Amino acid sequence: MPNPPTITRLSAPIDPARLAKLHRLNQDHAEALSSLSPVALERLIGGAYLAATVDDGDGLVVVCDQTTDYDSPNFLWFKARYDRFVYVDRIVVSDARRGEGLARQLYDTVFAAARADGHSQVVCEVNYDPPNPGSDAFHDRLGFVEVGRAVLADRGKGVRYLRREL
Repeated sequence: MPNPPTITRLSAPIDPARLAKLHRLNQDHAEALSSLSPVALERLIGGAYLAATVDDGDGLVVVCDQTTDYDSPNFLWFKARYDRFVYVDRIVVSDARRGEGLARQLYDTVFAAARADGHSQVVCEVNYDPPNPGSDAFHDRLGFVEVGRAVLADRGKGVRYLRREL
């Protein structure tokens, strides 16, 4: 029986080898997540409400709350509409570990932290152009519902804004 995955909270500064692995993971899925330089990824993690990795780099979640200083148009969309929220900026699992429930475990970590801090909702966005049917189905299973859409012409994407009450 394999060992259960280990979820580790992250904070900056990040060990260079770990950062390199997380950056590769992000870049391997940049179409769904958005590309970031290693410096930008470390800055995002350092300013996040919560950031965590699975098994030292096989999965990553980066989460902001309404107090985060972040200029992402998707984050700002939620900030304009909700006074208090937890925003999942990116969640990703390596291709080799897909189907093991790691993304669900990362979300469970987010939900537990948000509840403990008195938050009542978690929000995120998922691309509809280009389509991301796997993420759509996953977020639907977790109970997220669509609350809006936007076209990010400068990024060549269309996104669905999703919300889940806790």
